[in-house]
Amino acid sequence: MSNRSIGLDDRLYHYLLGHSLREPEVLADLRAETANLPEANMQIAPEQGQFMALLARLMGARRYLEIGTFTGYSALAIALALPEDGEVVTLDRSAQWIATARRYWERAGVSGRIRLEQGEAQDSLRALERNGETGRFDLSFIDADKTSYPDYFEHCLRLVRPGGLILIDNTLWHGRVADAQDSRDNTRAIRDFNAALHHDERIDLALTPIGDGLTLARRR
Repeated sequence: MSNRSIGLDDRLYHYLLGHSLREPEVLADLRAETANLPEANMQIAPEQGQFMALLARLMGARRYLEIGTFTGYSALAIALALPEDGEVVTLDRSAQWIATARRYWERAGVSGRIRLEQGEAQDSLRALERNGETGRFDLSFIDADKTSYPDYFEHCLRLVRPGGLILIDNTLWHGRVADAQDSRDNTRAIRDFNAALHHDERIDLALTPIGDGLTLARRR
């Protein structure tokens, strides 16, 4: 028995993947292509994608909002988990990454249920609210510029329905959040964001040691 989360060395991590991961070939291929990019560290872990897809199924989610698409792995993982009439709305500004994402969404046969809004996320989020999308999403995922996390979170609190779930990536930030000597902008932003969520009475909260830290915030 243990009263704390277990640490993962390489051997145990590979065991975890070998005894849990059920990654479709299209997702594995997308992950392999993304690994060749200089920004490959922005890719979520495959076990995180599988966990998020399971959450979507458990919730019976039909509408999913994503802030930060990158090459489309998380959007694809969720799109595959949604029912045929489900919808993914994902936001990004990089034409290069979006082009990669679209190729794999087409290959997976889910491009018809994914709506990508290209441009600045703040502008797209404000447009969603203006267009009557408030409270219409079941699930959202924030994985974009860290200093804007508080603003993204406030938008998601309005766009996600009561009882819906907001997922936030990188909330352990490679362990740097616990290093009091690290005062870099992104580290301080995530540290302050985590502290604010801890006392936010509008949500139910769990910060989980999945990937680089995945926070689950259920809108009350």
